[in-house]
Amino acid sequence: SQARNGFEADRVRLMLYDRKAGTTRELSVGFDRNVGDLTWSPNSQRLFLNIEERGRETLYVAPVSGDKFMRVMNEHASTGFTVSADGKQLAFTRAALTHPNEVFTASSDGKNVKQLSQANTALLAQLDLNAPEDVEYLGALKTKTHGFIVKPPQFDKAKKYPMVLLIHGGPQGAWLDSWSFRWNPQLFAARGYVVVSLNPHGSTGYGQAFTEQISGDWGGAVYEDLMKGVDHVVKQGYVDATRIGAAGGSYGGYMVNWMLGHTDKFKAFVSHAGVYNLTSMYGATEELWFTEWEFKGVPWDNPEQYVKWSPHLHAKNFKTPTLVVHGELDYRVPIGEGLQLFTTLQRKGVPSKLLYFPDEGHWVLKPQNSELWYKTVLGWFDQWLTPNAATASR
Repeated sequence: SQARNGFEADRVRLMLYDRKAGTTRELSVGFDRNVGDLTWSPNSQRLFLNIEERGRETLYVAPVSGDKFMRVMNEHASTGFTVSADGKQLAFTRAALTHPNEVFTASSDGKNVKQLSQANTALLAQLDLNAPEDVEYLGALKTKTHGFIVKPPQFDKAKKYPMVLLIHGGPQGAWLDSWSFRWNPQLFAARGYVVVSLNPHGSTGYGQAFTEQISGDWGGAVYEDLMKGVDHVVKQGYVDATRIGAAGGSYGGYMVNWMLGHTDKFKAFVSHAGVYNLTSMYGATEELWFTEWEFKGVPWDNPEQYVKWSPHLHAKNFKTPTLVVHGELDYRVPIGEGLQLFTTLQRKGVPSKLLYFPDEGHWVLKPQNSELWYKTVLGWFDQWLTPNAATASR
């Protein structure tokens, strides 16, 4: 249950309804995380809870007595839990940044984890996938910021690599140690890039205050978090600071558009389904309640917020080569946002390209379109982040 209407990122609480007494009470009081999927124990005295925490899908046990929640599993992304009839065993699926979902079992205390299925083992054995490394640094508002780094195959710390910063959507979302065919860091790393996926202010899994900070501050603390994160990784010595790109979708696309007008640190951008003009976005999105919450009202009553944080008002500073990606069927961030951005880039003479999907919405979901997406996105970064990128054609 969420307490505040109109706020999709409000803390999700665990509520227990007593059918006999007709009363409801919260079991998650003082628990500063969102409660995900839940599974009852056979004796109905405990609940097994999926909890997103610090970039991972963890497992907690919650006594219905109201006692403190206990974390019993904290590896990768473990989901879809079921409990044996005697309450002693768990079955679940687990994915990571190095493999898709497989079936696992464990004792109900989270110990004795065993992988049952091997659906992808033979295929993965042919690949050289580096495990993600956790990264943490001091970001905006003197707050620690966390994320992941995935390095290329045969990584040599003595060499200098190009880098791609991936920016997640939401904005109340997070990069996880999980597997997806969309925005998969391993595909960028396989091309020779150090891939940095950060969870700045606004991200979920780091406490409700951290998540809520971004509302009304879309280009503020989160932008500082990301810029400080890039600097932190560059200081490690293996990234070529002259060959850094950034890409993001939805809010991540918004942040790319914001960066376009506020920094020259990056040599190439990819803006996927990104918000460009906050006022036109408000008038066309199917999520009116979302923009009204994030920008503290409607444009005619609170124009200051819409003006303060709209990337299109900083177009005079645009100069970084940018690939714009958008789907015709996107009703969340309508196609006009991408077209406005691309038109601006073209009229300003900024090297730019438009990848348009007539049959996709906010996400690229069809396999053949996904293949085209990766080829185009990676090709764009190859064009501008290779050693001879300065002479690359428009």
